[in-house]
Amino acid sequence: MKTEEAYNQWASQYDTNLNKTRDLDQKKTREILKQYDFKNVLELGCGSGKNTTYFAERAQKVIAIDFSEKMLNLAQEKINLKHVHFKKANLLKIWPVEDSFADLISVNLVLEHIQDLNNLFQQVYRKLNSKGLFYISELHPFKQYIGSKARFEVDDKVHVLETFTHHISDFIDAANFNNLSLVDLQESFDEETKETVPRLIHFVFQKY
Repeated sequence: MKTEEAYNQWASQYDTNLNKTRDLDQKKTREILKQYDFKNVLELGCGSGKNTTYFAERAQKVIAIDFSEKMLNLAQEKINLKHVHFKKANLLKIWPVEDSFADLISVNLVLEHIQDLNNLFQQVYRKLNSKGLFYISELHPFKQYIGSKARFEVDDKVHVLETFTHHISDFIDAANFNNLSLVDLQESFDEETKETVPRLIHFVFQKY
């Protein structure tokens, strides 16, 4: 199923369905980013606003973009603040944000739907200010290797989204090519024992 259509269908139950990936992403994003200071945030693929609420608490200005109109409607219903601005945009095209705007750009559970990482990293570099941070939280490629994909169920029918596998080296290479240095890399597991395949991988890159 094409991504935009899928997320428009998923929107009505995205926040309420059992979803370990969504919940772990929300938890780890707060844990990892609490050590950093940022005033202007650009959130790519904000979805229903699950992380936008956190950025709104910490930043002076947040621009949150997504191409799913129904997801954006959900986010706007939750968050009605003057310093938070929602915009409908396709991440594969030019983003409606001025260059050098962001202290922090965050993308969560989105990049598995984007085939060309380099094009996205190019735009990230332009939109970050000097020494700005780029935070990525994604389904771990190890999960993809064993067949895990974004999916949801509506009326007893399972819908599987179109996805692309990016190896850890793909993220590192795209960053290096676009003058972004790796600051932190973490993996998240369903259990603290770390005896299973990690569910998520998290990167923090910095513009140089």
